[in-house]
This record gives sequence, C-alpha cells and structure tokens, in this order.
Amino acid sequence: MRVVYTDQSLESLEESLKFLLKVQKVPLEKALEIRKQLLDRADGLIINPHMGQYEEYLMHLGKGHRRLVEGYFKIIYLIEDGLIFITDFFDTRQSPEKMKG
Repeated sequence: MRVVYTDQSLESLEESLKFLLKVQKVPLEKALEIRKQLLDRADGLIINPHMGQYEEYLMHLGKGHRRLVEGYFKIIYLIEDGLIFITDFFDTRQSPEKMKG
C-alpha cells in the first residue's frame, strides 16, 4: 500500500497551519512540528491502514472514510484499489459540518 495526499487534504493542512500562525499565534517552529507530526501519522497508515475508526460525519457518503486523531486534528482517509487516500486534515475545534468529504 501507498499513501496518496489529495490536493484538498494538502490545502486543508496549509489553511489550518496558517490559522495557527496568524490567529492562534503559534510560533513557526511549533506549526512546522505539528505539520510533521500529522504527515508522519498519515504515512504510518502504510503499516496498518485499517487502524482508523470509521468517520461518522462522512458515513452518508457511503465510501468508508476513516479517521485518525492526532492532537486537535482528524486525518480523514479512504482505502481504495490498494492505495490510502488522505482526503482531509480537519481541525476538530471547527464545526463538523465544515468537514470536506
């Protein structure tokens, strides 16, 4: 298996990091550390892609979205055709209705 990051997931990650830097006033070094932790956790799915729980807020899509939790973030992903698609990095301090599927 291989991890594939969708454009949407990378955009979500960058938006979240910008929010941390500008609004939360998190130092750049800390924001970069958070980014690395999230990407490392997502890459870890190669070892056990089924470790994440099904994401209840996306069940209506019927695609089997799963989630990992890392700090305040959910890493949303799908397993299809032998690939692990990371579809979103979602800051759980937001409303669940903002989650992209």
